[in-house]
Amino acid sequence: MNVIIAGMGTDSRERMVRSAAYLFRERGYSGTGFRDVIAHSGAPRGSIYHHFPGGKVQLAEDAVRYAGDFLDAGIRAAVEGGDAASAVDAFAGWWRGVLVKSGFRAGCPVVAVTVESHDDAPQLVKASADAFGRWQDTLATGLENAGASPERAARLATLIVSSVEGATILCRAERCLRPLDAVVAELKEITRTAVD
Repeated sequence: MNVIIAGMGTDSRERMVRSAAYLFRERGYSGTGFRDVIAHSGAPRGSIYHHFPGGKVQLAEDAVRYAGDFLDAGIRAAVEGGDAASAVDAFAGWWRGVLVKSGFRAGCPVVAVTVESHDDAPQLVKASADAFGRWQDTLATGLENAGASPERAARLATLIVSSVEGATILCRAERCLRPLDAVVAELKEITRTAVD
């Protein structure tokens, strides 16, 4: 999926997907309605059901994919340099920016969708698992290319994703970057050791 920049001629469907991802970061899945997405995206009112005949679940699934693809592209760019510690910085750096810019009100839209019960919408759980899986695979590939064994790289990638996501939640609760900074410092030490 293309990275979408506001005001750059994107169509209403893309704007709605992007807006849903942004709104889920602060309000969660249940706290975000179609009206919110229409207002945030500036899309025409009647377009929501035209573009998303599957309703809010379809919109959320697309928003999770968008967020997953967007962050994966950043991780992929960071790991191409071959420095495992910079991959940790890139992954955490994105969340640092989101936290500060939002005044610690926003987190990960994928987490927001994941933590809510979706027994009636298993496709949302699958989309979330796929996003997390891509991030882990991209990080693992980068760690492996930097010298970690495949098994260690896979474990470290899981540790990085789960630690940074957890630290982001702690940062929102504490309204400061301390948890994320502590986790990043430790993860960088661990990854350096793994690839030496």
